[in-house]
Amino acid sequence: MGVPLIQIVRVGSYIMKQKMIGQKRFPLVLMLEPLFKCNLACAGCGKIQFPKEILDKRLSPKQCFDAVDECGAPIVSIPGGEPLIHPEIKEIVDGLVARKKFVYLCTNAKLIMKKIDEFTPSKYLTFSIHLDGLEAEHDAAVCEPGVYKKCIEAIKALLKRGFRVTTNSTFFNTDTSEHIRAFFDVASELGVEGLTISPGYPYEKAPDQGIFLEREKTKSLFKDVLANPKSSWKFNQTPLFLDFLQGKVEYQCTPWGNPTYNIFGWQRPCYLMSEGDYAASFEELMEETPWEKYGHGNHPKCDNCMVHSGYEATAVLDSVSSPAKMWRATVASL
Repeated sequence: MGVPLIQIVRVGSYIMKQKMIGQKRFPLVLMLEPLFKCNLACAGCGKIQFPKEILDKRLSPKQCFDAVDECGAPIVSIPGGEPLIHPEIKEIVDGLVARKKFVYLCTNAKLIMKKIDEFTPSKYLTFSIHLDGLEAEHDAAVCEPGVYKKCIEAIKALLKRGFRVTTNSTFFNTDTSEHIRAFFDVASELGVEGLTISPGYPYEKAPDQGIFLEREKTKSLFKDVLANPKSSWKFNQTPLFLDFLQGKVEYQCTPWGNPTYNIFGWQRPCYLMSEGDYAASFEELMEETPWEKYGHGNHPKCDNCMVHSGYEATAVLDSVSSPAKMWRATVASL
């Protein structure tokens, strides 16, 4: 199963309600970044280049809860940095689960074996394990040997205890379709709920600028990767987004579908691109951001982006645009 039925129904009902009341823009997933600090220094990351005084800051549980309540999105993704570093991450997660939000706790897994006893399995909590391929590819991507083995150990331990577990994988121009397909086999054999895949976003501050995929290379790579997909592969994504990665359909980004809240406030325009502009409230973010200035063809920083945090929302909204698409998305998720 790629996505549990209860989550499909809840999110689908939420979308239909927003459309019935005539809401033009509404969030699907809140990207809640409680801190930027991390215990890895990945080659393709642009989040950890802040000075120490910024990396030492973090959101309080109350700030997290207020942002979630203000936004109203049914899903909350908690990336970072590494959220398990946050000393109050259990309180934050418990508070969101109590609100019946579907929480995706994104982690590089280095701290899971130390923190696992703090969490309780729930249909509302998913551990999203950052895993960028098989051992050689993953350890090279995170610039530290041995991390892949810790991820596998953590996945097995979490599944044994009854937690929902997905993998979250970013791929670069150093990856091959053969290696990615082999990784899908291994992850599926582990028994994870679903695979989340995406090309890397070319962060300006990333240490290695030569690893990012251009748009046409992204389409070519994923066309090869997803040719003749195996029935054992379950994706935590709509099949329409997978079509988009292969160049079978063209979409424009929906940046307001995955709004971001972090230590600076509501980040404009999206999770990936920070223009140094932050809104004081969610309403201000939605109403006063010049959305038309962003997206493929509108802004140079968007030209090669095909990342799921921008385009998955577009695909999800398209999947409810017709009965045929809705049926295909639902069947693929089960």
